Amino acid sequence: MRPAEIIFQVTESPEGGYDAKALGHSIFTQGEDWKDLKAMVKDAVLCHFDKDSVPRVIRLHLVREEAIAV
Repeated sequence: MRPAEIIFQVTESPEGGYDAKALGHSIFTQGEDWKDLKAMVKDAVLCHFDKDSVPRVIRLHLVREEAIAV
């Protein structure tokens, strides 16, 4: 059965760029910018799943942590 979607939690890397981790799967990747990250995530998903089990949609959930001094 082909899953409807796969969700990646995306965080900004301290070294610059983005890190992405799939929820519920052992898929991790990085990108230098948002466009590069999308290409890397798509490639990682295509490499991880068999042709018949690739999810239909990839969702990127950007998690941003920011501290505000008071």
